[in-house]
Amino acid sequence: MVVSRRAPTLLPLLLVALLAGCGSGEPAAPPDVDVEVGPQQLGVRPTQFCLDGEGQRYDSTPPILEVSPGATITLTVPQSVAERGWGVQVFDEKLEEMIGEVDVPEGDRTFDGITTDDVVPPAFYLVVVEDKGGACGEFTGAWPIGFLRAGGDLGGTPTSSAPPAG
Repeated sequence: MVVSRRAPTLLPLLLVALLAGCGSGEPAAPPDVDVEVGPQQLGVRPTQFCLDGEGQRYDSTPPILEVSPGATITLTVPQSVAERGWGVQVFDEKLEEMIGEVDVPEGDRTFDGITTDDVVPPAFYLVVVEDKGGACGEFTGAWPIGFLRAGGDLGGTPTSSAPPAG
């Protein structure tokens, strides 16, 4: 048996991959927020986000999760959002009226202080909202997620693709 002692060809590819990751530290695309309810796990795209110093709005429909009563909702944000600060806005079933707001302790990436029974209507939206400030000033990132508790009805699609800048 002949054993080759050539240098591995993966080294140049590894160097290219490492160099491609270097840069300003800004994401190339808006990050997802992760939501977990019971066995369901989902990465949620933003409807708006500050990217490269400019506020961007995205034409995306918020996901809607069918959930059981009493289930804990766990939201996890990227480290960059946790460092800036974030909160959770609670909206009605049409994403029109804000019915509550929850602050998340500064620096926390994960929040699990809401259950599917904490919101009175059986259909509602939670919107993860990045704190104001940074390169885009008043414009913030927003990630809406719809929840439909057993027995609820969303009554159609949301009339707004993004909540007001938080």
